[in-house]
Amino acid sequence: MPDPGPSPLQPSLPAAAVAFGTYGHGRGVEAVGCVRPEQLAVPAPAGPPAPAGAPNPALERILRGPSGLGTVGLHPARTEGPPSAPAEPAAGRPIPGLYYHPVPEPDPVRVEEVSRRIKAWADEVDLYPPEWEDQFDGFSVGRYMVACHPDAPSIDHLMLATRLMVAENVVDDCYCEDHGGSPVGLGGRLLLAHTALDPLHTTTEYQPAWTESLRSDAPRRAYRSAMEYLLQRAGPSQADRFRHDMARLHMGYLAEAAWAETDYVPQVWEYLAMRQFNNFRPCPTITDTVGGYELPADLHAQPAMQRVIALAGNATTIVNDLYSYTKELASPGRHLNLPVVIAEREGVSVKEAYLKAVEVHNDLMHAFEAAAADLAASCPAPNVARFLRGVAAWVDGNHYWHMTNTYRYSLPDFW
Repeated sequence: MPDPGPSPLQPSLPAAAVAFGTYGHGRGVEAVGCVRPEQLAVPAPAGPPAPAGAPNPALERILRGPSGLGTVGLHPARTEGPPSAPAEPAAGRPIPGLYYHPVPEPDPVRVEEVSRRIKAWADEVDLYPPEWEDQFDGFSVGRYMVACHPDAPSIDHLMLATRLMVAENVVDDCYCEDHGGSPVGLGGRLLLAHTALDPLHTTTEYQPAWTESLRSDAPRRAYRSAMEYLLQRAGPSQADRFRHDMARLHMGYLAEAAWAETDYVPQVWEYLAMRQFNNFRPCPTITDTVGGYELPADLHAQPAMQRVIALAGNATTIVNDLYSYTKELASPGRHLNLPVVIAEREGVSVKEAYLKAVEVHNDLMHAFEAAAADLAASCPAPNVARFLRGVAAWVDGNHYWHMTNTYRYSLPDFW
């Protein structure tokens, strides 16, 4: 497949402005040029998506942000030392036919420091036994998060995302998957873990028992600590947005667990519905917190913005299905992923099912980019543009990490 080139939303363009001083003081979305939420419904596409890599001049102009005298301070920049020289595009074997945008190798200095700090944090919360250390290192979470958040102003900001990513994976592994997880009783475990993110408000008599429970296992210790760090920089609406998206994630876990308990293979559309909840959404939704700014709640809640975020989460999660396909086939039991569900429900070969899943991903990516372009054009607030860029950067960084993480992933022999 020809290289589609940089995404029109990717941070290779000059960064869009942070809207300090351009939004607020009681003004609604219409005051910054945005249409009303009810006008932002995205119509069904009238025809086939634009060719991969096709330029979108209007979108690029919007996302460049302000220019001219006095505007340089409105652009996000790293604050720790001189900027690194541009790196060559990342090496790795992409899935043939997959629509994606290449990204440069993440800053190795930042990767090393984030990796060092996350290991120290893992010790701080007693995250895993010594025999799991090679798997923790192989996850390469420092490289992952630096690639996904290129506009983070500091290592401290990057660590917000890194702790949460690790905590979410510990919950998945220990409650749902490889390291002692089970669908049996999952709802109770997830609910109690969720109280580490969304605190219990109870009576004086029972508060100490709940507080003690937050130290009872690694998932809850990780959730509690990562959330405490997030609250040091996130505003109230940003924190509540994250809690809401984590509740969505947990609901997706429960749907998958229910199907496992009844040995049910969902219809393809049912599987995609589950994946809209059991997906990466909590990660790109905090892109403004990690970037050191805030997208106001009314802008974040617009239906068109919610569509953009949902499509981004859906596309990135199908990337995970595709790159983890052989890993999951080698694991005990049956793991639901999109190729497996397509093969069983549509009666096609495993190769045909995998290739169709690639097409599903590509359709989701084109829909994501079209929705983001429409929103950027109809709501030209600088912080909306920056948030859209951040979400697009997360989408691209997520693919980069999957493509290059040969410790975890290998491709099937279908080509």
